[in-house]
Amino acid sequence: MSVDGARDDTGTRRRLDRDRIIDVALVAIEAHGVEQMSMRSLGRDLGVEAMALYRYVSGREDLLEAVVARLLDGLAERVETAGASSWQEYLQHLAHEIRDVALRHPSAFPLVVSRHPATPWLRPPLRDIQTVEHLLAMLTRYGFDEERAVDTYKAFTSFLVGHLLLEVSMYTENVSAMAEPMNEGSADIPEQDTPADVQGAPHVLRMRERLSEDRGAEEFEIGLETLLDRIEQSVSH
Repeated sequence: MSVDGARDDTGTRRRLDRDRIIDVALVAIEAHGVEQMSMRSLGRDLGVEAMALYRYVSGREDLLEAVVARLLDGLAERVETAGASSWQEYLQHLAHEIRDVALRHPSAFPLVVSRHPATPWLRPPLRDIQTVEHLLAMLTRYGFDEERAVDTYKAFTSFLVGHLLLEVSMYTENVSAMAEPMNEGSADIPEQDTPADVQGAPHVLRMRERLSEDRGAEEFEIGLETLLDRIEQSVSH
C-alpha cells in the first residue's frame, strides 16, 4: 500500500491532498454511514496508510468538520445569486438550497446539526458561522431588529432542520452521527476542535448574547401553537 498516494486505473500516482481526502470521506459516509468511517477505512479507500492522512487532517474530528464545511460551501453565494425581493423570498431560497444539500447527502447531512458548535455560545441547529452570519445580515437588511432577527433564525432553522432530518431518514439507513470522538488508537495526534474565527461575522458577534440564550421551552411552545393554528385554519375551511 502506498504511503502517500495511490495509483489510478492507468497506473499514474494520484497526489493525496486535503480536498481529495474530504471528497472520498463524503463518498464513504454516504455509502456506509458516519459511524463506519474511520481513518483506517478511509486510508484503504484512498490506497494509502492511515498515517499518511494526518499530514492533511489532524484526525477524524477535523475531517468531519471539513465534511460539514464542504456540504455548506458556497451556500450563501448561491442564495445571493438567486436574488430575493423580500425576506420571505430569501428564506424560501435558503430553505430550498439547504434541502438540496440534505437530499444529495442524506447520510452526511445530520453532521450539519450534530457537530460541535463553531463557537460555544452559538446554539444549534445551524452552527456554521458564515451561514448564520449571512442569514442575520439579510434579515437586518430587510428591517429586522436584532431581537426579531435572532428569533427568526432560531424558528426558521429549527423547523427546517427538524423537517429535513425526518425527510432524509426515509432515503437512507445510514442517518446517524457520532456524538463522541472516535479514538483511532494508532496515532498520537489530538482530535480536538479548533475554535472558529468569528471576527469576520459582525452580525453574529453583535447578537451573541441573544444567540446564546437557551429559550428552548418557549420556542417549542410558540412553534407548537403556530402549528395548531395552521391546522385549525385548514380544517375550518
